[in-house]
Amino acid sequence: MPVPIDEPSTGNLQERNTNLLTGRDEPGQRSETVRRANLSAIVRELHLRGPLSRSELVARTGLTRSAIRALIGELAAGDLVVEEPAVRSGTPGRPSPVVRLLADDVVVLALEIAVDSLAVAIVGAGGVVHELVRVDRPRGHSSLDDVVADLVELARIVRARRPLGEVPVRVGVAVAGIVSRAGGLVRFAPNLGWVDVPLGERLAEALALPVEIEVEVANESDLGALAEFRRGAARGADDVLYTHAEVGVGGGIIVDGRPLGGVGGYGGEIGHMPVNPAGRACRCGSTGCWETEVGEGALLARAGHPLDGGRAAVDAVLSDAAAGRPEALAAIEETGTWLGVGLAGLVNILNPRRVVLGGLFARIYPFVDDAVARGLDRFALVASRQLVSVVPSTLGVDAPLLGAAEMAFEPLLADPAAWLAPRGSLVALASA
Repeated sequence: MPVPIDEPSTGNLQERNTNLLTGRDEPGQRSETVRRANLSAIVRELHLRGPLSRSELVARTGLTRSAIRALIGELAAGDLVVEEPAVRSGTPGRPSPVVRLLADDVVVLALEIAVDSLAVAIVGAGGVVHELVRVDRPRGHSSLDDVVADLVELARIVRARRPLGEVPVRVGVAVAGIVSRAGGLVRFAPNLGWVDVPLGERLAEALALPVEIEVEVANESDLGALAEFRRGAARGADDVLYTHAEVGVGGGIIVDGRPLGGVGGYGGEIGHMPVNPAGRACRCGSTGCWETEVGEGALLARAGHPLDGGRAAVDAVLSDAAAGRPEALAAIEETGTWLGVGLAGLVNILNPRRVVLGGLFARIYPFVDDAVARGLDRFALVASRQLVSVVPSTLGVDAPLLGAAEMAFEPLLADPAAWLAPRGSLVALASA
């Protein structure tokens, strides 16, 4: 199932609240449903936009001042927000108090399994990164047991640096593979050598999590798209294509502010889009996938480096290109040409406002921006080409990890009332 990432506009919020209050959306709406929807609107605004005054919340949600005051009081009593005195701006009238989420107390644990690295972070409400550790790991050290053990150790390190408070948290995991979101089953991760791996279940056991704290797993590119959409280079665009390259190539697609996941949640596997029938064999079992022309292996082969050289070999190619060495520049240029060809086809299909390049693509973009533009100019439909911009990721290598944190926060954003219930029976992750 797709990651829920809806970021409604002010107008949509106002319309939704009006419909809830009048019962036009669902006849017989009860006041409790209205309350939950309004709490969600407030918490989502604070999470996505940072501290806001009561007046700004009134404008953004369409709620009355008295409703905002009452709901903020409820959230403050539940230790989700705090109100602070406003700074006078010199305008007439009494300044409105500023409301912010308690990012120090309301936190999630985010984990990422890439082909060459593992990462763990503690992230607070509003996207505040409290602790983050990333370590490289050798390829081949990717058995489920090895990966889980390494992640548990990284989690121990970040938790020792910053013990989590008593607010219940969730765990979000980004992985380089095709994921069945129900139960966190990794159906296929060719670059990890995984087939039908119960990652979510194993991590929950190894982290000794209380049953109240769920582990949710999703594809790294889907989560990279989520992070860039909410906090990075795609902010402000409702139709987005995010593509991330490492050893493999993946994509996350957002249409009208919502993810495009497909019937099984496996959409966005753009790296396995066939582009060259006479091309090389792909790890997925097919031939001539886009990944075989624009992935790390293709770049290293063209530059004359061992295909298993990993990040160090890519660093060497980029260093040579920066020094003006022709072999490296030619290798990157050809990779950029294929990147432009593939993006043109995707632009024709999806008509995005913005294309965000992550991972390897972001690193080579300064060398290939012209080649990508030429590919789009030649192969993309003029109407779609005129509307799209191509930009590198602003969140860098951590985009999938930060997207995992955003996914973990979603239940809080969707229904803060559930978090305001008495917590006596809930156990914090820090006490696990």
